[in-house]
Amino acid sequence: MGKLYVVGIGPGSVENMTVRAVETIKKSDIVIGYTKYLDIISSLIENKKVFSTGMRGEVERCRQALELSRDNVVSIVSTGDSGIYGMAGLILEMRKDEDVEIIPGITASSAAGSVVGAPLMHDNCNISLSDLMTPYELIKKRVELAASGDFVISFYNPKSHGRPHYLKECMDIIRKYRADSTPVAVVKNALREGQKYEIFTMDSFEDDKVDMMSIVIVGNSNSYLKEGEFITPRGYKFTSSNN
Repeated sequence: MGKLYVVGIGPGSVENMTVRAVETIKKSDIVIGYTKYLDIISSLIENKKVFSTGMRGEVERCRQALELSRDNVVSIVSTGDSGIYGMAGLILEMRKDEDVEIIPGITASSAAGSVVGAPLMHDNCNISLSDLMTPYELIKKRVELAASGDFVISFYNPKSHGRPHYLKECMDIIRKYRADSTPVAVVKNALREGQKYEIFTMDSFEDDKVDMMSIVIVGNSNSYLKEGEFITPRGYKFTSSNN
């Protein structure tokens, strides 16, 4: 009897994977994933059967994983969390009677937030600006509602050659609900090789600093900068030791 694990491998380094994710991959007979994702965990899969596909091979990967899991212990991997823009949903949609278990991981917004401070301490949401799966008009509607609801917003897939203006247009929507001093963070390659970040305010934000490897975090009406750190207060009452 086999089993299929849908594993979130975190932001892109073995050291930032959960213990459970590492142990699951180690005990798997077969590991399946996008080629670049498998490169990240190459040290864990040296002696295993590996199946990979290129970009946009998600359905093929999931079908293969489900088939092989009938007689083997299989892990199909996603970066970040397997249930946030990962493979978990598609696997469950395609599953018939296969034994499936979801293994969570650190998602990109959490990774990026840890780099710049504590921007996600209050209500927040993730919005992907990729229109491959979601019509752009619906994306803009979600941005508008999240901004009017005073959510901290993390943008995934914020900019590409095919849609260079989406981020600017969505930031213009948010500006209707945010002060010029609202912090905006751009984190590239969060918690992996090549990590870089910059913190702006709404009035100084430069979208030319953003690419597909970036996460953009926009604060809510209470977010602020303190000694270079991006903070969204939860609302705790305390007395400063400096007073």
